[in-house]
Amino acid sequence: MIVRALIAAALLAASAGAASAGVDDDYPTAEKADYIFACMAANGQTRESLERCSCSIDTIATILPYTEYEEAETVLRMDRVAGQASELFRTSADLKDKVANMRRAQAEAEVKCF
Repeated sequence: MIVRALIAAALLAASAGAASAGVDDDYPTAEKADYIFACMAANGQTRESLERCSCSIDTIATILPYTEYEEAETVLRMDRVAGQASELFRTSADLKDKVANMRRAQAEAEVKCF
């Protein structure tokens, strides 16, 4: 419960900070929260990891429009599915580029925030 309250406070502060900085952030709050929950699960349930994970998704949001982020996430999810139904996601050069762009944004966020 405390972790959720911390995440809610971080999202509120991040939204206010992005608005005041003039950042065009179109990421839905629920998407940011999902990212932060997963990031904290991988990096520890501490206040420090909350701040770093919040910084990370905010950095990604400044680099990558939400539609591209969403497409890359879909490609990565489909890549885990076996069979012909997901073959398009593994072979499309355009989709591979979207994933590469997301990975670059994540790498920049890693450098900046962690």
